[in-house]
Amino acid sequence: MTHQYQLTGLTCDGCVATVKKTLSKTANVQSVDINAERNEATIQMAQHISTDALKAALASHPKYSIADKIVVATPSSVSGSSDEADKSWFATYKPLLTVFAYITGIAFLAAETQNIAFIHGMTFMRYFMAGFFLTFSFFKMLDLAGFADSYSGYDVLAKQWSGYGYVYPFIELALGVAYLTNFQPVQTNIATVIVMSFSTIGVLQSVLNKKKIRCACLGAVFNLPMSTVTIIEDLLMVVMAATMLFLIR
Repeated sequence: MTHQYQLTGLTCDGCVATVKKTLSKTANVQSVDINAERNEATIQMAQHISTDALKAALASHPKYSIADKIVVATPSSVSGSSDEADKSWFATYKPLLTVFAYITGIAFLAAETQNIAFIHGMTFMRYFMAGFFLTFSFFKMLDLAGFADSYSGYDVLAKQWSGYGYVYPFIELALGVAYLTNFQPVQTNIATVIVMSFSTIGVLQSVLNKKKIRCACLGAVFNLPMSTVTIIEDLLMVVMAATMLFLIR
């Protein structure tokens, strides 16, 4: 017999491997197939296994949980509406889009206090960068261990040293404060180009390899998939920092 379950706590390929291995050891489990994109597990079993028994199997890994899958029919799923994909995309990235909208609005209002066109544009970019790094570091620090675990699944530096995932949010915090106070702008922009370039490499590799993993840009709070949106986000920081560096010099 085959049953489907809903999983939580999956953030990378390592999580999938751990859950699959753990559940496979449960008595009467014949096979375990996990869809990381949907956070679903399909379990083939020789005889019925209670959900409580499966939960007990994962008890040694409290980060993960399993529950019966509840299927709810919706009008859009029945009618096959053509705009379903668009709605799904917006719903998926709504947290990220909302954060960017807030940061853009605040940066614009801050820049409006300047009357000189050149300074106006520079001020907007500086406050935007400050808002970006301060906000994103905040979300990462809400669950530092969860972020570090997700980040090590795709970042080129975090893969080599897992501790980098714990350090990275503080690097973002430092950059945010530096932009906010206009501290050493040349050095700050150089540091941003370097840090965000390394981050972009890992994201680019994951997207090109079509890996279905979680993006850790907003930490472990939101379940955002890795996509071209993440690449644009990182490259935007690189371009803005490089532009500011060029204009300052």
